[in-house]
Amino acid sequence: MNVKILTEQKINLIHEKSLKILEKIGVNVPHEDVLNLFDNIGANVDFKRQLVRLPQNLVKELISKAGKNFTIYGRDLTRKAEFGVGKRNYNTTAGQAFWIDNPGDERRYSTLNDISTAVNFSDALDQITIPGAMADPHKIPVEWRCVKVATEMITNTTKPIYFWFYDRASARFLVEIVISLRGEENKANEYPLFFPLFEPVSPLSFPFNGIDLLFETARLNMPVMIGPMAQMGLTAPATIAGTLVQENAEILAGICITQLIKEGMPVCYGGICHAFDMKKIQIIFSGPEQALLSIAMAQMGKHYKFPVYLNVGLTDSKRPDAQAGLECGMTLAMGTAAGADIFGHMGISGVDQASSLDMLIMQSEVISYVESLNRDIDFDEETYALDIIQEVGPKGSYLETSHTRKHFRKELWFPSLINRDIYDAWREKGSKSMEKLCKERKEEILASHEPQPLDSDILRDLNKIVQDAKKELQNQVK
Repeated sequence: MNVKILTEQKINLIHEKSLKILEKIGVNVPHEDVLNLFDNIGANVDFKRQLVRLPQNLVKELISKAGKNFTIYGRDLTRKAEFGVGKRNYNTTAGQAFWIDNPGDERRYSTLNDISTAVNFSDALDQITIPGAMADPHKIPVEWRCVKVATEMITNTTKPIYFWFYDRASARFLVEIVISLRGEENKANEYPLFFPLFEPVSPLSFPFNGIDLLFETARLNMPVMIGPMAQMGLTAPATIAGTLVQENAEILAGICITQLIKEGMPVCYGGICHAFDMKKIQIIFSGPEQALLSIAMAQMGKHYKFPVYLNVGLTDSKRPDAQAGLECGMTLAMGTAAGADIFGHMGISGVDQASSLDMLIMQSEVISYVESLNRDIDFDEETYALDIIQEVGPKGSYLETSHTRKHFRKELWFPSLINRDIYDAWREKGSKSMEKLCKERKEEILASHEPQPLDSDILRDLNKIVQDAKKELQNQVK
């Protein structure tokens, strides 16, 4: 499938207006080293205001240098996520402050144990390519939290992982983790395990730590996802067109920063803008505007030939109900049809309200459904089946033919949760709702799945890195 809402003319207009923003208005870059780098290549730099205005030719040149495809690998190198080559990937949320054990329960603060549970859980789900931490354990000091989180994740999945980076000092230890896992720096460079989210602060600004840590991850030429979350009507204009122009400008500026730090650094174009609900005074995760914004951003990212990340498959609902199914299904179907490369953050209950394994189970079913929508359909003499149609003839049945036995498993999608029983059979099985089915499936996975153990020598080395990070970074804070 191939869904578009932007004509080539509109794509070019958005591009031109984004360049005009960068040239005439500029972006806030609160990092002296990067300001100097911009100044050295001819950008208009106001050091006092930390403002950079970028000539259009300079933006185009830097964009052309960025890496436009990459792969990240789990500790099992066969479990990987490929970007920029026409593959679709799905990730769970990098971390939420709160956790919901069962939909409707009171929220509680996330813990390190929740990370172990969540990552082990995602390891069991075929639909999830990149497990996220899902929890952000506030009791672990933020200065070394990401180092501990990464190690906990590596022990609980053989897939590539996704979590929140913090700063340059902790990123140095994250680099050491990858080197230790791979055995040497060259292999760590060749087989990245994770990547940071470089998130511009809309409108038209960048965080110091987000820039600064890239100097450390550049050691391994680690890929970077650039994703501002501009909110239409709050941190971006109250129009879809204006939000697209601003978000695109922010991403292009972010790409320029990455290429000044290390030319060729691989980039994922994160078109993750949202609308803002003027009535509820909060971001909207999954209204129809989200589908429209995501399709358009996918088109823009592909215009520059970058892999694209979208915030689709999410929901404003707090439980896996009809609203969640509608919102997750509609936005994810549109996002995949637009040709993006990765979709998430799965497993969130409502608008960053908390993490929920029940919600993740429902979303994994939605992913399976949507993947079937994107299947390749065979059109050949065998599948046209004229000889079978002739054999069966008028008023016949195909049910017992060898052709049906041969093809039905490939041609049909079989759900794991969605119920297709007749009414009486459904009642005899307990008249279970989707929410109940999600809960049962969650409990089954939690009781049965065990991740492949991590080599004890590697685990010892990783734990030493965590202890070194804890000692050094906590001392720096004091």
